[in-house]
Amino acid sequence: MTDGSLTAATWFIDADSAEVGGFVDRALEGVSANDPTTVTVALFQAVRDGIRYDPYNISRSHLDYRASSIAGTSSNWCVPKAVLLTAAARRAGIPARLGFADVRNHLTTEKLSERMSTDVFYWHGYSELLLGDRWFKISSAFNMELCDRFGVKVLDFDGTDDALMHPFDQTGRRHMEYVSERGSYGDLPLDEMLADFDVLYPGMAAAPGDDEPDAAFAPAP
Repeated sequence: MTDGSLTAATWFIDADSAEVGGFVDRALEGVSANDPTTVTVALFQAVRDGIRYDPYNISRSHLDYRASSIAGTSSNWCVPKAVLLTAAARRAGIPARLGFADVRNHLTTEKLSERMSTDVFYWHGYSELLLGDRWFKISSAFNMELCDRFGVKVLDFDGTDDALMHPFDQTGRRHMEYVSERGSYGDLPLDEMLADFDVLYPGMAAAPGDDEPDAAFAPAP
């Protein structure tokens, strides 16, 4: 993958769409467009906190994974949020791609753990952005309010180091453990990902009548 291809639009990372353009314009209002790091920080914060994290919001529709669709959502999970950040960066002229890893969440909720039958989050998605001569790995999954609720450290990015999930929470409890890397992608490998989910998370499709929300991920009152 060349740097040129990583600033171009794809079907999922439709950086040339009006919706992504509007998202970028709002995120960069009052921000100097001359500094890629400043732009990246603003885009990261807009995705991190502008879209609430919801691990139950897993769609089977390809359309729901296009950045143009994700830009209009109020809640979503790590992969769509990574798609949007990647598209927003490309729209701003910053080479960007998707990265994936399997992570073990030691602080997941009982309800989500029962639904998933594991504490491993396969295909955890994040963005990889090229600033200068270095690729940075940036996870925009957890919004600040959710971090406060769970007592975990807010994940931030300042252009000096990667922004990946913290291994420990604010009190020293084990939080996120990166189990294995799945590599970098120029576009979203959705079919492969969903096929793995069907095998790895057979209980994720809600049983009839199981519509009780998980309060831990509900909007703030």
